[in-house]
Amino acid sequence: MTHNDNSLVLVAEFQAKAGHEDELRDALSAMIEPSLAEAGCLGYRPLADPARPGAMICFEEWRNAEALDFHFHTPHFTEVATILDEILATPFTLRRLTQVPETV
Repeated sequence: MTHNDNSLVLVAEFQAKAGHEDELRDALSAMIEPSLAEAGCLGYRPLADPARPGAMICFEEWRNAEALDFHFHTPHFTEVATILDEILATPFTLRRLTQVPETV
């Protein structure tokens, strides 16, 4: 992932209901291509936790807050949000991180 001073890094954490682990993996994997095609997307990477069945984290980087807001209104995001409502054990958590200013 690349970054600039205004970029946002998101860490989204997901936990699938028992029996829905593959559906979670498929839903997040289906988001890679359309998300990376967005002009403001600098990175989108879902990762599975091998120690916790059904647990996944997605690292995303967005050019700025406007690009992220655009993403939240795309058809692929609204579609996956509907799927996640059905298959997650708990609502996903989302942490928004920014670049730490360099000191001289």
